[in-house]
Amino acid sequence: MSMPLRQSLRIGTYILRNKMRGRQKFPLIAELEPLFACNLACAGCGKIQHPADTLKRRMPVEQAVAAIEECGAPMVSIAGGEPLMHPQIDELVDELVKRKKFVFLCTNALLIPRKIDKFRPSPYFAWAVHIDGLRERHDESVCKEGVFDDAVAAVKECQRRGFRVTTNTTVFNTDTPQNVIEVLNYLNDDLKVNEMMISPGYAYDKAPDQEHFLGVQESRELFRKAFADGNRKRWRLNHSPLFLDFLEGKVDFPCTAWAIPSYSLFGWQRPCYLMSDGYAQTYQELLDGTDWDSYGRGRDPRCANCMAHCGYEPTAVMATVSSLKESIRAVRST
Repeated sequence: MSMPLRQSLRIGTYILRNKMRGRQKFPLIAELEPLFACNLACAGCGKIQHPADTLKRRMPVEQAVAAIEECGAPMVSIAGGEPLMHPQIDELVDELVKRKKFVFLCTNALLIPRKIDKFRPSPYFAWAVHIDGLRERHDESVCKEGVFDDAVAAVKECQRRGFRVTTNTTVFNTDTPQNVIEVLNYLNDDLKVNEMMISPGYAYDKAPDQEHFLGVQESRELFRKAFADGNRKRWRLNHSPLFLDFLEGKVDFPCTAWAIPSYSLFGWQRPCYLMSDGYAQTYQELLDGTDWDSYGRGRDPRCANCMAHCGYEPTAVMATVSSLKESIRAVRST
């Protein structure tokens, strides 16, 4: 794990403070979707399947900030759609950074050259560029040629200007351990991004391609092989050691999707951004009005093959903070 020390201490303190107050459920990171529109049509994404009138909508900055303040999460992942298509995205980022929220702007990077002048480097801000593989693999994933080269060029420009850059890589059953090794080696050693995230894809209903998502056993086998030979320790992976153990099948966890809630144009999504079982208008309503015990592997058949970070990363983080041994292990990896 390579999370910056400032961020690690803030999150650890935040968790302990909530536990001391007796709170059983609270958010670690809020996923904010201020729009669903995108400039790509990736096969594994269902966001642009919304009706045309929905795709034209943009969330007001005031509404987005109010939702984040109400839930209280110390970290915010701004996604979509493509958030750089939002005309006030820089204002939204500025407002969240002013409140000392750790903001990750998830993007395919195509619009970075046009928008970068609107942003300023900050320890509370990072670009999170989606890169699913090397050139051929990535361009196939996003269904458009040339996107990989554009994304790499944008990352280098962000780095040149002093921005923190992270990446997010989703793997499917068409990937091999060698594919994963090659892209993470490139991002870690050649492109030298600050941190990398990696996650198995989840076959949620709106995704156009339903054939290439990994099952649990497939995921574990792929990650065990990819993480072998010292790769896991060498790569700057932005995950807790326990979540990486989970990906390899060394430990198992229950889903705690309430810790990474998703707020979109429709409200707080039940139970997570990958499933749509209704919406709540406030985070507290989401907590109180959702039957959390009915979700997760072994409880809901839709969750059978899910190993997504939105459900299991927060469980791993909570377990880390609750254990002195795991806390020391996490600090050492940082």
